[in-house]
Amino acid sequence: MSSKPLRHSAQPVEAEESGPLAKIVVISGPSGCGKTTLHKALLASPLLRGKLVKSISATTRKKRPGERPGKDYLFLSTKMFEGRIKKGYFLEWEKVFDHYYGTPKEEALELLKKGVNVLLCIDVKGAKTVAQEFPQALKIFIKAPSLKILESRLKSRGSESKESLGLRLKVARRELKEAKHYDHVVINADLNKALGKLQQIVCHELGIVNSLSH
Repeated sequence: MSSKPLRHSAQPVEAEESGPLAKIVVISGPSGCGKTTLHKALLASPLLRGKLVKSISATTRKKRPGERPGKDYLFLSTKMFEGRIKKGYFLEWEKVFDHYYGTPKEEALELLKKGVNVLLCIDVKGAKTVAQEFPQALKIFIKAPSLKILESRLKSRGSESKESLGLRLKVARRELKEAKHYDHVVINADLNKALGKLQQIVCHELGIVNSLSH
């Protein structure tokens, strides 16, 4: 199922009181690439605190151990999610592996208007939708060193059936072909090194000076 066409302007959102333009930063990649872990680590960086804020996604999938409702995801029923689709509640939404995922629109746009950069951790289809509406969004693709390593990471979750694992790997092969359309690609072979590279990219693109190194 494809995303519902959006109706708001595709131009970057101007900050209040003629301040600097805020940006949407998109992190995406195949399931199992480590994008969620890197997304959380990036937000925890002292250098980016207050300069980059996450947009909490909504989903209809079940809560995983350790996830906090309203903090990690907005957990909605399928009926509630579909009702919000009809009301134009989402900036982007997709149905992925039988579950809906979406980015609430109002919160993201309000942050941008206040001059706050917004971080989205979304799937490849959702990233494409956001890029169409916000051409100046910073798009970063996260990938595992190889499909074999990606498969190993998915298996280590302990939540994938043989059929589910096969489907995720099939989708991953298709998503990897989209990496060339991103502004940057980060290979997540070592978490700390990947995080360092990701932080370097984001700081450079957003014009954030690394004052911690002085």
